[in-house]
Amino acid sequence: MNNPQRILLVEHDVQTARTLRDALKKRFPEVQVAFDSATAARELIIQPVDFIVLDKDTVPRIDYVDLLRELRPKGCTPVLILSGSRDAEEKICALNAGADDFLEKPPDTRELIARILAIWRRTMTPPPSAARQTPPKCVEYPQLSISLSNYTVTCDGEAVDMPPKELELLYFLASSPNQVFTREQLLDHIWGYDYIGDARTIDVHIKRIREKIKDHETWSLDTVWGVGYKFRTAEELT
Repeated sequence: MNNPQRILLVEHDVQTARTLRDALKKRFPEVQVAFDSATAARELIIQPVDFIVLDKDTVPRIDYVDLLRELRPKGCTPVLILSGSRDAEEKICALNAGADDFLEKPPDTRELIARILAIWRRTMTPPPSAARQTPPKCVEYPQLSISLSNYTVTCDGEAVDMPPKELELLYFLASSPNQVFTREQLLDHIWGYDYIGDARTIDVHIKRIREKIKDHETWSLDTVWGVGYKFRTAEELT
């Protein structure tokens, strides 16, 4: 699939919704509009979508982070957040919740389409190394299992609720044990080369991961001061 076929636009303002819908329909076959979170949830139950464009201001009185996690079923559907906020912390919060990108309002429709296509390419195109070898879909260590097939993490026998980007970051580090990665390398791999964002995004994600899984006697998620992070295993812990 070269382009997403069905897009769900969650936008509370009628005029804005019409403008964005008309622009998106020029590039994508089907654009469904939901004016509130309840309608959006129903639409996803009725028929899955390939991409979600979510105006954060559609849900100003509830925790849109929880809504984002609900709208992104199984962590597989790309999500782009629209917001009138220019606050960096707002963007980091959205990305940490599992969003793939963050665009300020009012968006230029050409940029919106370009970002959707860029996210779609990153989502659908495997990295160059995939042509040389097929990476495992699941990484396992004592008391830790990370599955990229169904986006699940199990630690000490318990399922861990982890947004997609946190899971992908942990999976990437755990797939290359004892190898140090800079923040820039991690941003490029998880968010893509065309992502424009702050390296602090990585620090926020690592902090959240550490809050959910504690270091084990045979593995740990380590900070390499002045460089970046690595997933250390028993080879270096002993």
